[in-house]
Amino acid sequence: MDSSENRDVRSPDDHQTLRRKGLEKMKEVYGWDMPDFPSDYFSFTVDHLFGTVWNRPGLSLRDRRLLVLGALSALGLEDLIEIQINATLTNEELTEDQVREIAIFLTHYVGFPQGQKINAVAEKVIGKRKKGNKEQRQLWKESGSG
Repeated sequence: MDSSENRDVRSPDDHQTLRRKGLEKMKEVYGWDMPDFPSDYFSFTVDHLFGTVWNRPGLSLRDRRLLVLGALSALGLEDLIEIQINATLTNEELTEDQVREIAIFLTHYVGFPQGQKINAVAEKVIGKRKKGNKEQRQLWKESGSG
């Protein structure tokens, strides 16, 4: 295969627009600014997955998040499940009780061992968030702001 067949044929303006849309969507999805990395893999992820696929009409961010959680659960990708659960709670797309219910529901599709892992990840994220909120409230109180 000729290497010229793999070249990006978009104009620089189109590329920059797609990159900006992708980075903005990643921030919306994950709740933090994502630095722009120069690798081809990162470019493909940002430009295609977040710049195009996550920006398609027809599904809400919450809908997409639920689908991603289901897929990640089926694949047993606990580290990515943790990121998604934290993001969905940060973005207030789901409540803690809804996250717990998802673990129960998915257990019946992915099997008990994997379902238990999903539940453990959910409880870990919820616990970390509660501990972090308690520590933030204490710092606020100690600073004299509360």
